[in-house]
Amino acid sequence: MSIQVDSITKSYGSQLAVNQVSFKVQTGEVVGFIGPNGAGKSTTMKIITGTLPPDSGSVSINELSALDHQMEIRKLLGYLPEHNPLYLEMYVREYMQYVAGIYHIRGKAASDRIAQVIEMTGLSPEMHKKIGALSKGYRQRVGLAQALIHDPEILILDEPTSGLDPNQLVEIRSLIAGIGKEKTVLLSTHILQEVEAICDRVMIINKGEIVADELAETLMEQGESKTQTIHIELEKLTDPQIWGKLLFVNHVKSLGENQFLLETHEMRDVRADIFNFAVSQGLTILSLSLKKKSLEEVFREITRH
Repeated sequence: MSIQVDSITKSYGSQLAVNQVSFKVQTGEVVGFIGPNGAGKSTTMKIITGTLPPDSGSVSINELSALDHQMEIRKLLGYLPEHNPLYLEMYVREYMQYVAGIYHIRGKAASDRIAQVIEMTGLSPEMHKKIGALSKGYRQRVGLAQALIHDPEILILDEPTSGLDPNQLVEIRSLIAGIGKEKTVLLSTHILQEVEAICDRVMIINKGEIVADELAETLMEQGESKTQTIHIELEKLTDPQIWGKLLFVNHVKSLGENQFLLETHEMRDVRADIFNFAVSQGLTILSLSLKKKSLEEVFREITRH
């Protein structure tokens, strides 16, 4: 089950929100869709789900036009919007029955599926409460549950973990990662560690345009910065100035009495040179490793202009 987006454009008055955006998401992919506030993430997701028409361009879900086959496509999609719309006066289970009915799931099939989804999303302790009495984190779980109730082939999740505490984050990330093994998942989030943890691929949108679309690991190897950072831990206290004897070291940052970050513009692997130098100085290295660039660093480099 795939999502095909072809050259979609959307303006709000004089403001161009999305500009000629194109991409494809395949079954079994969990794709992180990230960008600064106002970059066009939510607008793009609304266009994909058919809740907002594009000014130009097209979206196909499993080769069906999103505009011409809205009823068929809504059966295939599960959507959690950024502002989670819930009926606060309804009880959790009552609301799930209501949503199941919209998808024509009734009787025992509905009861079984509701029980399954409530268990999946960790709502069991709160299932007998009114939605209005729930914390923000549990309301977000209800929103995720309603997106899953009809067992859709594609999930569009806009900020799915907003408001969750650290323990809940781990549970929901695990759930999304598991779902992504069998379904197509496109999610947006401001939590970049979340993208690193569960996404196979990352798309970055900035000022309405896709500026990066790579496998997560590949993207974190890119960026404008042409430097390497090496982390070193020594056995005993050492003067940081000793690393100045290495001509290829441009900057030294001390992380404590015996840990250092060495920055170099050399793009070759300099770890052997550092190790041999340490031995020549009578230093015992406990650890020596390249410090990989974080997704946050790459994101800031790509979107800062």
